Amino acid sequence: MARRLLGADSATVFNIQEPEEETANQEIGSPHASVGNPLDGQKEYKVSSCEQRLISEIEYRLERSPVDESGDEVPYRDVPVENGMAPFFEMKLKHYKIFEGMPVTFTCRVAGNPKPKIYWFKDGKQISPKSDHYTVQRDLDGTCSLHTTASTLEDDGNYTIMAANPQGRVSCTGRLMVQAVNQRGRSPRSPSGHPHVRRPRSRSRDSGDENEPIQERFFRPHFLQAPGDLTVQEGKLCRMDCKVSGLPTPDLSWQLDGKPIRPDSAHKMLVRENGVHSLIIEPVTSRDAGIYTCIATNRAGQNSFSLELVVAAKEAHKPPVFIEKLQNTGVADGYPVRLECRVSGVPPPQIFWKKENESLTHSTDRVSMHQDNHGYICLLIQGATKEDAGWYTVSAKNEAGIVSCTARLDVYISRH
Repeated sequence: MARRLLGADSATVFNIQEPEEETANQEIGSPHASVGNPLDGQKEYKVSSCEQRLISEIEYRLERSPVDESGDEVPYRDVPVENGMAPFFEMKLKHYKIFEGMPVTFTCRVAGNPKPKIYWFKDGKQISPKSDHYTVQRDLDGTCSLHTTASTLEDDGNYTIMAANPQGRVSCTGRLMVQAVNQRGRSPRSPSGHPHVRRPRSRSRDSGDENEPIQERFFRPHFLQAPGDLTVQEGKLCRMDCKVSGLPTPDLSWQLDGKPIRPDSAHKMLVRENGVHSLIIEPVTSRDAGIYTCIATNRAGQNSFSLELVVAAKEAHKPPVFIEKLQNTGVADGYPVRLECRVSGVPPPQIFWKKENESLTHSTDRVSMHQDNHGYICLLIQGATKEDAGWYTVSAKNEAGIVSCTARLDVYISRH
């Protein structure tokens, strides 16, 4: 059973604390600033329950989904079943909060027998081992790391490492919060031009004056689920589902070709209990075709995705029309007879036969129903008898309508 990322040990966020006064002149984002590794005496706080649920959802999905090839060129050794061991973490990823431009390294240590393969993901999407932005490393003692030298706002998100071998899979996740340097929380500059260092305020009531302001935490919106391009037939229903994380809870808006979409009878915006946002269009018309953009916004920033909706033209429906109707017919008993007509309609209509009030549902060796792709319809009777005499009705039906015509068949007794 794969281990879940639960508990305080796996849900701590490191609040990067500036060094003492002797290092206060270091610029935030300078190559000498210490990031990625916890500093002595720094305080931890938990991620929100909402973020923890989203992290758990990501891990649950990844541990059950197919993955691309790992960057590890680690072949599985043949290990006796009794000696096999599913992967487990001796040290898990931690959570970091940094300013853009700073380097960061996620580190953990994993063990297992045979030696597990390693996969890295950001917000549920696999990171290529050949990525130019991220450097992935693995040491002989099982220590695995993912490093970027200069973080950007786009690096903000959830980073998951998954270890897999034939005995199982396990994953853990670290949260990276990248704060813009011009955003609230930037270190103000003193008259000398150097940053003025402030100690972070603690959320604990036991750590100083109760009148001290509580430190606020913000997470930029991140889409955990987003649809791709869609093709929908005119007149049908179109549904676009997405799921977004962020703190505070992001507000979502939709645009079509850059213009805001307003809710109306044909355009509805819903939010389900599981956090999935939906844009529902019914019925879809040709005016709904175009580029859709969903924008998620909160106090920490903005994120968006786009897709193209192609509306397939609805085929013009035409009700059935008889080009040639059934004709009254007479036949001597024992001889074959055909009841024929021709019909058109879009889409091609379904055909139904009746004799008096009795439906003819299937062909037999003596009475058979025929039609071709050009609208020709025929009821063939082999060796007519007096019981075959009566009124016959043929009906043609499609989505646009229904039409019927009736004719009489008389069977004469032949004189020898």
